Amino acid sequence: GDWDFWTDWKDRRLWVTVVPIVAVTFPAAVQAFAWGRYRLPRGATVCVLGLLFGEWVNRYFNFWGWTYFPVNFVFPSQLIPSAIILDVVLLLFNSFTFTAVAGAMGWGLIFYPSNWPVIAPLHVPVEYNGMMMTLADLQGYHYVRTGAPEYIRMVEKGTLRTFGKDVAP
Repeated sequence: GDWDFWTDWKDRRLWVTVVPIVAVTFPAAVQAFAWGRYRLPRGATVCVLGLLFGEWVNRYFNFWGWTYFPVNFVFPSQLIPSAIILDVVLLLFNSFTFTAVAGAMGWGLIFYPSNWPVIAPLHVPVEYNGMMMTLADLQGYHYVRTGAPEYIRMVEKGTLRTFGKDVAP
């Protein structure tokens, strides 16, 4: 959802917890099918590759092609290292229960470190109109999304987007 669309939401605390929990369900189901039926230990990785391909097509045509948001503002999360860990745990231990516990924990623990190289440049502090904010927050300030769920966004100084239902200049 929105936690994975916008870079100014990716530097929040909830992105690190919401996205891995929601994203592990479908690859785990595909992994269970591929392992249970065919004994192939790469179900999660193949599923995530297909998911990322679909997300890149969506981000390019919908966000860049129609609304001209910069691609570095809407890129999808990096899930491939997490899927590889999930598949390796199942391959090594041959247990759905252990994979559900240890593999899912590995999925969540590797999620933020694997995404950090992509997000780190957007954590650079910048000064804008006398306020200090990150580059991702500055992007969110200039590229206003009218359909974003602003009730979840923390109230920040200077953005005035939380006052009323319309965007305030």
